[in-house]
Amino acid sequence: MTTTSLTQSRGAGRAGDKVFSGAALAAGCLILAVLFGVALFLVVQAIPALVASPDKIQGGEGFFAYIWPIVIGTLIAALIALVIATPISIGVALFISHFAPRGLASGLGYVIDLLAAIPSVVYGAWGAAFLAKEISPAYDWLAKNMGWLPIFQGPASATGKTILTAGIVLAVMVLPIITSLSREIFLQTPKLHEEAALALGATRWEMIKMAVLPFGRPGIVSAVMLGLGRALGETMAVALVLSSGALTASLIQSGNQTIAAEIALNFPEAGGLKVNTLIAAGLVLFVITLGVNMIARWIISRHKEFSGAN
Repeated sequence: MTTTSLTQSRGAGRAGDKVFSGAALAAGCLILAVLFGVALFLVVQAIPALVASPDKIQGGEGFFAYIWPIVIGTLIAALIALVIATPISIGVALFISHFAPRGLASGLGYVIDLLAAIPSVVYGAWGAAFLAKEISPAYDWLAKNMGWLPIFQGPASATGKTILTAGIVLAVMVLPIITSLSREIFLQTPKLHEEAALALGATRWEMIKMAVLPFGRPGIVSAVMLGLGRALGETMAVALVLSSGALTASLIQSGNQTIAAEIALNFPEAGGLKVNTLIAAGLVLFVITLGVNMIARWIISRHKEFSGAN
């Protein structure tokens, strides 16, 4: 290669770097601009509901009295989903990455990824038409034998459309997300770490505890928080499965509601101040989701030593 052609090649490379750098910067700025625009829209549209007279808000006690039971219901449903889905997802991810034969692991991984592509309305229809009816006898048993616990206090819902059913449906929905991300993280564990643990006499499970799980901790947190975001914002599945009502501590009675389902069910027929109230509810959900992501980033930053960069 001549000096002239080498110089031209380097110049073209620098030009390509500048184009790519500018495109990446523009994409990052665009995301921030869109996020700022959404936040600004929510704040502007929510102000009338926030400053309105309490008797003009649904319930007649003001916006915050209206929104806090729905916030509690949203958090309960999301918490149920994570409690059920997280251990199952991590177990399935470990099975695929470290225990299953290669052929089975490949097929199972494909099925898990396929579950994430199923529309939420399908999960909601399954929950309303099948799961709620089949799980209703279990709720009767819980109310009869464990009704002394506030969360299982009866009478149980005859339809099975409760916050617990909604949480189970959400768990099924977030399970493929957490599983897929955790599986990819586990597969990236340095082989030298695994082989060193096995060479020291560790069993496979001990190797996973010493090498795989510490390495994948930030990834697991990220996967769980991504699943939490899906659970917090899910609309159609919850709207189909949950018989909404007043806030109650019992998970097997009819009642409770989530912010996303509240907006979806009421927005088409809303008008005037009711629209502003629902948008204000969306602003609350926006703030909750933003706070969850900030907490996740903080947790991950505390465990940088396990990121594999060292």
